[in-house]
Amino acid sequence: MKLKLLILALLVSLGSHAQNIPLLDRVPGHRVVFDYTYSLEQKNVPMREVTSGQVVVEDNCFSLSGLGLEIRSDGKSRWSVDREAKEVVIETVDDDDLVTNPALFISSYLKIRDRLKVNASSSDSLDVTLTLDDDTKARFVLKGIVFLEPTGEKKDFTFDGKSFGSDYLITDLR
Repeated sequence: MKLKLLILALLVSLGSHAQNIPLLDRVPGHRVVFDYTYSLEQKNVPMREVTSGQVVVEDNCFSLSGLGLEIRSDGKSRWSVDREAKEVVIETVDDDDLVTNPALFISSYLKIRDRLKVNASSSDSLDVTLTLDDDTKARFVLKGIVFLEPTGEKKDFTFDGKSFGSDYLITDLR
């Protein structure tokens, strides 16, 4: 569940409502770094858990931290690391699945714009609400959005399996 919430946070962080947002149109061709806060409400009642973390996106690669997880993807594989539990799960990322590869959302955010409401936007922040169903809404606040030149370095979006100690449980599902 934690993983799905984190991935959803990244997906929605790149969305808009009814029109293009210049801030988001700048994302392709850059390395984008931002902090996010995610909250969920059901039937207009806020749920207790608020998630926050940092995201780095470049092309179809991403690195995401929050809820005690570190998730990195080079666009082909995704590593989910829980350092507290000493567990690593490695999975294949589908080329067209926005849930397993949220970086693809950069080029596809207009597809869900009818379910998004932009609450506020500035040159370096975005506050959006996504309607998931009739009873459930997710709110994402992105702050400190920075656009950097792309590095092309995949090492920032992968983990070396040898870097984990022998006490880690590594599950490779590729």
